[in-house]
Amino acid sequence: MKLAVIGTGYVGLVSAVCFAELGHTVVGMDIDREKVKMLKSGKSPIYEPELEELLERNLRTGRLSFTADMREALPGCSVVFSAVATPPNADFTADLRAVFAVTEAVATIAEGNLVFVNKSTVPVGTGKKCEEIIAKILKQRGVSFQVPVVSNPEFLREGHAVHDTMQPDRIIVGMNGDDQSSKLEARSCLEEIYHPLTRTQKPIIWMKRESAEIVKYASNAFLATKISFINMMSELCEATGGSVRDVARGMGMDDRIGPRFLHAGIGYGGSCFPKDVKALIALGREVGVSLPIVEATHTVNQHQRERFFKKILATLPKGATVAVWGLSFKPRTDDMREAPSLDLIPMLRKAGHAVRVHDPVAMENAKKLVDVSVVFCDAPMEAAKTADAVIVLTEWDAFRGADLKELKTTMKGSLLFDGRNIYEPEEAKGAGLQYYGIGV
Repeated sequence: MKLAVIGTGYVGLVSAVCFAELGHTVVGMDIDREKVKMLKSGKSPIYEPELEELLERNLRTGRLSFTADMREALPGCSVVFSAVATPPNADFTADLRAVFAVTEAVATIAEGNLVFVNKSTVPVGTGKKCEEIIAKILKQRGVSFQVPVVSNPEFLREGHAVHDTMQPDRIIVGMNGDDQSSKLEARSCLEEIYHPLTRTQKPIIWMKRESAEIVKYASNAFLATKISFINMMSELCEATGGSVRDVARGMGMDDRIGPRFLHAGIGYGGSCFPKDVKALIALGREVGVSLPIVEATHTVNQHQRERFFKKILATLPKGATVAVWGLSFKPRTDDMREAPSLDLIPMLRKAGHAVRVHDPVAMENAKKLVDVSVVFCDAPMEAAKTADAVIVLTEWDAFRGADLKELKTTMKGSLLFDGRNIYEPEEAKGAGLQYYGIGV
């Protein structure tokens, strides 16, 4: 089947590449001509394990191509996936301008029947608005094409996006509409697209479009709530002499709870959890439904980051040299969105501290976003040279395996702030370091 994927960010690019790997002919479209040029050469604009290898292979086979022109992308396509960004506005609502721009363009250019699929994370009711936009434009054009609007949210983890696309827990598809032939055609198209996955027992779960639009927000908000809950417990542990590591282990062994997302740290970041929690709060306000647990999740996350940063600033000596290990919001990605480093580094510089940083893959992106006075180093120990303190902000494996005794001899001082709880406090103390973790 021939598909078009509009938008080549994390979701769009991974989806386009993986659909091609599944045997479909895919055209990826993006308005950023430099990005399109880069993709045509086989280079990925984002760091994601396995992605560039699959990109190169499918370009060679001819199953995958890219364009900056919507009119080149649509001809011959049975299904169009909209995978453009929906960033948060100042009032927490999702910015849907790109989604509606794609909807208008597809309705204006379409040459026949096709299925329009929202892959982007969008608030409930967005599919209905897209449907109305398409119907209005098709009527103005004087054509009667069938263009059903489907919700097919993604559940990708950055750093594991290829795996999550090729081996999903479930595939959610939401459809509405009274035209049964149109619904059957849409269903048939989605079944064919995902057949290579469903034949290996990966289920498609069919539901109303409104339900599908809510599922993604509900899933991310629930996971974010688990993170905020254990972070809330970490503050209680610090005040009472408990260990949040022990608490999390004791909780996680209950199979009703499970151990995942119970790792205390400085809070969640990235492109999904902060955005989706905010959007869910805004949606509740819009429809008059109170969502106090979701609101508390956001509040606790902000508080957790702030209180750890205050501890750092209160402990550092005047005019300190500080090494920051980790710039991206999580390991296995170069994504800097909502990264703790973007909050902490300006605070350190404002307080008069010198900053040296290292990240395995995110430094080029970070250079565009941080103070020019920050020193970028090629290795963790290089960043730690002459440092009074080392602050771990991202749990890269390279940091987990660091020799703490070597770290102590490399540093000028002995302060170790472990924002991800990747070290054992006793080991750090045994190496001569003054250890500050979360909830210990």
